[in-house]
Amino acid sequence: MYDEEGSVVKLHREIVEVFKKLNKAFEIIFVDDGSKDKTFEKLKALKPITIIRLRKNFGQSSALDAGIKHARGKIIITLDGDGQNDPRDIPKLLKKLNGGYDAVCGWRHKRRDPFVKRKVSQGAKFFRDFLVKDGIHDSGCTLRVYRRECFEDIDLHGEMHRMIPALLRWGGFRITEEKVNHRFRTTGVTKYNWRRIVKGFLDMVQIWFWRKYESRPLYLFGALGIFLVIISTLLLVILAFLRFFTGYGLSDKIWPLVGMTGFITGIQFIIFGILSDLIIKNRPDRRYYKIRDVITK
Repeated sequence: MYDEEGSVVKLHREIVEVFKKLNKAFEIIFVDDGSKDKTFEKLKALKPITIIRLRKNFGQSSALDAGIKHARGKIIITLDGDGQNDPRDIPKLLKKLNGGYDAVCGWRHKRRDPFVKRKVSQGAKFFRDFLVKDGIHDSGCTLRVYRRECFEDIDLHGEMHRMIPALLRWGGFRITEEKVNHRFRTTGVTKYNWRRIVKGFLDMVQIWFWRKYESRPLYLFGALGIFLVIISTLLLVILAFLRFFTGYGLSDKIWPLVGMTGFITGIQFIIFGILSDLIIKNRPDRRYYKIRDVITK
């Protein structure tokens, strides 16, 4: 939740009602993503609840990561804090999960968002289908259920929450989707803006890169380096042949500079690929957010 004081109480009540009917053990985690309004004060008045309060607004992906890592259950359910996701859809998502899947993603087939936001999402889906091929209709719907093992090796940051289905599918997990209700926003204001669009596209490109070269980036940078070295070497050999056997003048030509620059750049690409491999094999775990408080009641 980020500045969602108007939806806190109602959303918590709806979640509690759903799980009382399911008659199963549960925990409710609300992540306050640096709210500046009365969201935190209203959360403190609720029970049962675990409140994770981040030190500032780190974004939706980081907030989800904090909640997921703190959760203790074998099944993890996520949803937005603005009240547009309907908790009453949770039982049918759980039912479908028990059909042999590792994750079930909500599909807002009738979205209650402004026209521009829907069109931007449609454009993003075109690029997502081309780059990441996650196989679902709605990557922006946060209402999802997962088995805990889905997140054993995933750290979320930026706008990466949209890429979770793709990451899981590439990891061999069984993913499906289910149509869910999407409600009009009745309180607060949307946090969706052009910055999130740009970040989302860049994350998409990053995911495409990791999908192909996560274990061996040397294959990408090394291939580019070898290509440049070969082309540059051929160019330099041709120039040397022309100079020594035909008397072709090179003092006023740019081609020797082009050849040497390409050769050096190719070598640098190869070295960069080797270093990238070493970094990946020795990268430490890192979190992209800071937790201020954790309160359980």
